[in-house]
Amino acid sequence: MSTLDPVAVFRIEAAECLEAIEAGLLDLTHRLDDKDLVDAVFRGLHTLKGSGSMFGFDALAAFTHHCETAFDRVRKGEVPATAELVAAVLAAQDHMRALVDSPDADHGDIGQKLLAQLQAAVGGHATTTAAVAAPIAEVTAPTSTTWRIRFGLPSNSMANGTNPLGLLDELRDLGECTIRANTTAIPPLGELSPTELYISWDVTLTSDQGRSAIDDVFIFVMDDMELDVQEIAAQTAVAPSAPAPVVATDPIPSLPVAAVAPSAPVVPEFKPVEAVPVKREAAAADQRQAKAAENVRVPAERLDELMDRVGELVIAQSRLSQLASASTDIALRSVSEEIERLSGELRDTMMVLRMVPVATLFSRFRRLVHDLARETGKVIELVTDGESTEVDKTVIERLADPLVHLVRNSIDHGLETPEDRLAAGKSEAGTVTLSARQAGGEVIISIKDDGRGINRERVRAKAESSGLIAPGQPLSDSELLQLIFAPGFSTAAAITNLSGRGVGMDVVKKTVEALRGAIDITSVPGQGSEVSLRIPLTLAIIDGLLVRVGSGRYVIPLSAVEECLELSLEEDLRSRGRSFISLRDSLVPFLRLRDLFRTGTKPDVHQKVVVISTGTERVGLVVDQIIGDHQTVIKSMSKLHNDVATFSGATILGDGSVALILDVGHLVIAGQQQETQMRVAG
Repeated sequence: MSTLDPVAVFRIEAAECLEAIEAGLLDLTHRLDDKDLVDAVFRGLHTLKGSGSMFGFDALAAFTHHCETAFDRVRKGEVPATAELVAAVLAAQDHMRALVDSPDADHGDIGQKLLAQLQAAVGGHATTTAAVAAPIAEVTAPTSTTWRIRFGLPSNSMANGTNPLGLLDELRDLGECTIRANTTAIPPLGELSPTELYISWDVTLTSDQGRSAIDDVFIFVMDDMELDVQEIAAQTAVAPSAPAPVVATDPIPSLPVAAVAPSAPVVPEFKPVEAVPVKREAAAADQRQAKAAENVRVPAERLDELMDRVGELVIAQSRLSQLASASTDIALRSVSEEIERLSGELRDTMMVLRMVPVATLFSRFRRLVHDLARETGKVIELVTDGESTEVDKTVIERLADPLVHLVRNSIDHGLETPEDRLAAGKSEAGTVTLSARQAGGEVIISIKDDGRGINRERVRAKAESSGLIAPGQPLSDSELLQLIFAPGFSTAAAITNLSGRGVGMDVVKKTVEALRGAIDITSVPGQGSEVSLRIPLTLAIIDGLLVRVGSGRYVIPLSAVEECLELSLEEDLRSRGRSFISLRDSLVPFLRLRDLFRTGTKPDVHQKVVVISTGTERVGLVVDQIIGDHQTVIKSMSKLHNDVATFSGATILGDGSVALILDVGHLVIAGQQQETQMRVAG
């Protein structure tokens, strides 16, 4: 069994911490006076700094310390939270991510420039504070407070990486302190475990810092520890006097951490800290371990490997079912049915493990929209809907870049400037909406804006000048809008950082087609545009309907099948030349797969029509025989067959033969085009 590299684990946790910091900063841009958000960002920066220092990422810890200090001042009310400060920390956060990924690389003077921006965001307030504080310091000494701090850590804290000496050092840095250790809970040597902690501490601290500074020392372990902080007295510093000896009234040995200064306050009579109950600690530890066991971090490669094994098992089970159906052995059939049930449940469980909510994808665009709004000077609101919709993790990973292109395109081409929007009677802020919903075996992800819409005249003019279409060539509105996905196509007047090179939308189309998906686009002039990506939920295993056409067998995704009808030979002959069937008072076009695939065979006496749909569009597929349902392990087509749009993949049947998987989206479009041509001709 391989052991995870601690540095690799830190990088994973640091990435999660940076995402939480980024989310907090983006929320803060809308609610600058929200103290809870300020505290959350501060805790995230504090955690990142401490963890980075623990794992040897000293450059990260040193750089993050400055951002933490800035937010600490905001938290204490010394400086206000401003949009400039949030923008500076967001930019600094990108540098933190680079320091996590490549700590030994030469990052040049990027860090210094970012710190200069950070200083500029809080510098004016810092100067004022320093100027006021200086004369006050000359008049009177600061007021200090004496605190009594009694704390005990969980017994497994050292095993979890907590160093009590580090906490004591931080307390010492706050001011003059006396520290005593309570050793009464240490068991006999034979019962002592070297990985458990039995000592608690009693600290008397005199400091000009407030209670919040003490709480910050224990911020990492606050939820699991026993902590009691009491204010003893507040006093103003006086002239030095002879030190008073500290007398302990019990046999508990003291642990001197720092020498007591001559002006040390009188320490009250010391009483031993009650030992933290062992049963309570054990129960708390068990509860934390149970909570940690709820989630297990598994590398994605292991899930992919497990998915491959499940796929092979499904193929083997299909072969076993075929052998059992041809056998008269009752025991063999019983075992086959049991294995079929178990493999189906295992497949469903495996599919659930691979599904992740699209919220993990949508959350990435908050930062993108924030940065583009600052870059373009536009006021942009990002709205998300359907974030709980789940999609295969492979689909999520491959959709990230296409969605970036679509969002950038909506902001650059679609949304107007605030002045233009006000002149058009719209609100100053433009809206970009990301939504996701499930429709059968597909997920539909839409990017919608309320901007100016697509200028069809400019699209046609650009297409004609580029040679994509002939001048004056008739096109439907859908075909005209699809031209924006052509390679090198762009209506931008000039090349900018956002667009103009004509490569983004082409990348979107190629990626979606590689995922066996389709793109729909609608646009209303003056009201905005919407691009919808229709993507299959999974790319691994699907439920399919196995059919025969001629001598070949094919698989139709079961999620797209609405119903099956019988087409007699007489009805088939009567429908020649029109290819329509009447289905509940509506005409549905159908395709004869035997003619489409040119099988050269005669039709069966009782053919079947399989009605499939994608959304609102329906088409019938005429097949010779419906064999039955089939658990389909999707195998990608070879490079030689990438241009065959009728099929989206292949699968291995129980007898070892190969069945092609029909591309439902392509067949529906072909059926609708056939219907349009017939209506025009008729």
